[in-house]
Amino acid sequence: MLLDTHIFLWWLFDDPQLPPGIRQTLLDPAATVLVSAASVWEISTKYRIGKLPEAKSVTRNTPSWIIRAGFQPLSITAEHAQLAGSWDIHHRDPFDRMLAAQAKLEDVVLASTDRSLSDFPIQVVDS
Repeated sequence: MLLDTHIFLWWLFDDPQLPPGIRQTLLDPAATVLVSAASVWEISTKYRIGKLPEAKSVTRNTPSWIIRAGFQPLSITAEHAQLAGSWDIHHRDPFDRMLAAQAKLEDVVLASTDRSLSDFPIQVVDS
């Protein structure tokens, strides 16, 4: 399972918005959970421009937060970047495009409550 950025943050901050089914998966020690470098980039960017002030502690060393949560970091490859940039799908958010490309190429489900991700040919779990 690849986590959308908001799902990762909701997990870290024990946010009640985190869907129960996703929470159960994240609690399963046998589950492989990935957090993209795109999410690290997105958190840092949104904190810098004032859209995520609550993420200050996470932005100091997001990779260590990924590991402490028991998740695995997912690097961005040239193949991920090519698919994210070339998909002929009207979706302007570069972070979402990258997460969708990674989910497709890594053959994993994307955990997200963002309904606009259903435009991509990937499996999205939202509950």
